[in-house]
Amino acid sequence: MKLIVAVIKPFRLEEVKDALAAAGVEGMTVTEVKGFGRQKGHTEIYRGNEYTVDFLPKAKLEIAVPDELASAVVEAIASAARTGKIGDGKIFVLSLEDVVRIRTGERGEAAV
Repeated sequence: MKLIVAVIKPFRLEEVKDALAAAGVEGMTVTEVKGFGRQKGHTEIYRGNEYTVDFLPKAKLEIAVPDELASAVVEAIASAARTGKIGDGKIFVLSLEDVVRIRTGERGEAAV
């Protein structure tokens, strides 16, 4: 099993959700986060004063999938989240040792 963690621009979330549903993903966790990468934030002017906005709003997706679905999920996220501009985000793929469904006690892929 794999845990796929993606950090994307928040306004691309609906497109990514639709692409994941088409790829066969049945559930995910989405968190509103802030961060920066190479873009290093930007400056804004508010009431005549200039402020540096270091942390930009992002959406973090966490999706547990069977190994055979992982590459399709990564491709679905990448294509749906891509704008071609800096700050599109990152996708991390981690090995997932075990999963337990709390309600039933199921383990492994049956719990996903």
